[in-house]
Amino acid sequence: MKKDLLKKLPKVDYLQNVESLKKIKEDISNYDFLQCIKDSIDKFRQDILQEEIKDFTQVQIIEDIKLRIEKKSKEKIVKVINGTGTIIHTNLGRSIYSKDIGNKIYNILTSYNNLEYNINEGKRGDRYSNLEKLILQVTGGEAALVVNNNAAAVLLCLNEFANGKEIIVSRGELVEIGGSFRIPKIMEFSGAKLVEVGATNKTYIEDYLEKINENTRILMKVHTSNYKIQGFTHEASKEEIAKLARDKNLISMEDLGSGNFINFSKYNIVNEPTVFQSIESGMDIITFSGDKLFGGSQAGIIIGKKKYIDRLKKNQYLRTIRIDKLTVAILESVFEIYLNKNEAVKKIPTLKMITETKEEVLGRCKVMSNILSKFKIEHRIIETKGNIGGGSMPQEEIDSYGIEFQMEKGSVLEKLFRKNKLSIIGIIRNNKFILDLKTIQENDIEDVCNNVFQIYKRKGLI
Repeated sequence: MKKDLLKKLPKVDYLQNVESLKKIKEDISNYDFLQCIKDSIDKFRQDILQEEIKDFTQVQIIEDIKLRIEKKSKEKIVKVINGTGTIIHTNLGRSIYSKDIGNKIYNILTSYNNLEYNINEGKRGDRYSNLEKLILQVTGGEAALVVNNNAAAVLLCLNEFANGKEIIVSRGELVEIGGSFRIPKIMEFSGAKLVEVGATNKTYIEDYLEKINENTRILMKVHTSNYKIQGFTHEASKEEIAKLARDKNLISMEDLGSGNFINFSKYNIVNEPTVFQSIESGMDIITFSGDKLFGGSQAGIIIGKKKYIDRLKKNQYLRTIRIDKLTVAILESVFEIYLNKNEAVKKIPTLKMITETKEEVLGRCKVMSNILSKFKIEHRIIETKGNIGGGSMPQEEIDSYGIEFQMEKGSVLEKLFRKNKLSIIGIIRNNKFILDLKTIQENDIEDVCNNVFQIYKRKGLI
């Protein structure tokens, strides 16, 4: 019996040429395609030897291979639809770029470029020079430097200016910045010694003054962008810290986190400290992320006094954390947009989603609803609450609208949508599956609806 079943197993060469498998082969590499076939045959072989199956068909093997290909295709970075309503979604790539920036990056990707070549002078150039000029045009700072993320920016600064020396920070600002990376650990790794002052909820400038000694090098402020302490609170202002540092011939530094350039109060959203406010406060060094509220790529942007930035540029750590050509190109494009702040909220997708009205979201919902109705898919438009995400503006909710699918057991739909060839990620509330249109782009709606129709049709739901 086992022998007959083992002989019945199809050959790898035969399965490679099965038409239905060849159609989905493009979703993965040839190596992975071959491995999926081999793994499927091995699985059936083991089941036969262990007498877990009494018979099988080639169709069953082909379906098993398809499932393996589908699973393998989800392991690489692919486009997904974000229907969660979380704008800066850490798990889904944080900020997205406009189509214009995407087209520019395509040319950089597929061509040689002048990353470290000065075209005007015909000799080697500096990869940061034009980007630094743009940053200074937008911010009005003295000098700037960019590394691969904000944790690296903080690490570089602390290593250069406080290695073996002390940094004073408020206890209420010793944040964890995600993935278990904590400010105290970053300080320790830099070679600096952390000195905590104040209490969790209250820290005064006198607390900093009390701890200053001959080993102190930096007075540091960390913006708690991913949580809020409310109630009986007080914190030393950045102006107070900057002044005390100047008076004591020390360096003042702020880790601003999300890197906000916009006054959100104009859009009825809780105001977030801006980079401009930090510069105006007199802080010597300011660091922030490039892929959060700024709306660009992953990067750690450092703005500060020229004498300090010049020192950072000579630090040996810099080469290990420098940015590549794509990051340079993306950040240049985004900073060019910020030259006109009124345009920034329209052209940078992250800012556009944060500042748009709920009526605009409702408009997209109605477009999607009309298409779904033509497909006879039961649903309804509901009010929802989106959020900023990405460790920015905690507890801030934004009025939004979404599509609620009228099918019990929303977890079943959630899995079907998520595992679809075009992964559609949504949320479950009250056992219903919902797509929040706050984070679904207008040019994706038709594609999403077509995929939803195929899911329903494939599973016999319509």
